[in-house]
Amino acid sequence: MNHAGGGQLPAVTPGTESLGTSVGHFDRAVDEALEHLRGHAVPDRLFTLASTLGDFSVVWHIVNVGRGLTSRRRFHQVPLLAAGLAVESLVVNQGLKRAVKRPRPTLEGDPRYEVRRPSTSSFPSGHASAAGFTATVLTGWDGARSAPLWWTIGTVVATSRAYVRIHHASDVVAGLAVGATIGLGARAVLRRFGRA
Repeated sequence: MNHAGGGQLPAVTPGTESLGTSVGHFDRAVDEALEHLRGHAVPDRLFTLASTLGDFSVVWHIVNVGRGLTSRRRFHQVPLLAAGLAVESLVVNQGLKRAVKRPRPTLEGDPRYEVRRPSTSSFPSGHASAAGFTATVLTGWDGARSAPLWWTIGTVVATSRAYVRIHHASDVVAGLAVGATIGLGARAVLRRFGRA
């Protein structure tokens, strides 16, 4: 397979370093489905931008601050979400990733896309876990009617990691699940202290 510049792509092996046969099959199936979109301008730009904005949860800090400017209640929630993102990142990057130590599907990502090459292991996706966490917390604060907005942003950011081949698809699914679980825990804690 050739990239846009005409050069040969390196071997891409999503699913070969899997968490089992079924997971490997899932990873390969998703990668094959995404390959039908790769090379097209709109999805390439969308997912490359989403992946970049997901680095260090930049997109979520932008959302957090922007949302905080809309009301006094939301202003007081800004430091809570920022602190929650820091805790979530610590759990995922210094806890789960170090425990699982899953290799990434490619060493350098897909050369067609200019994205940061992370040094941590692959499982779960930190971009996806931050997305799941933030979408869960913001939906709790803003109500069910806000869920399509937050989860659409989160899903695009999460999917971008498999699209640019920095993560296996199963890393993304697990990341969303882990992040949402931590988010539900955060919501319970905030309710306990009257900050929900």
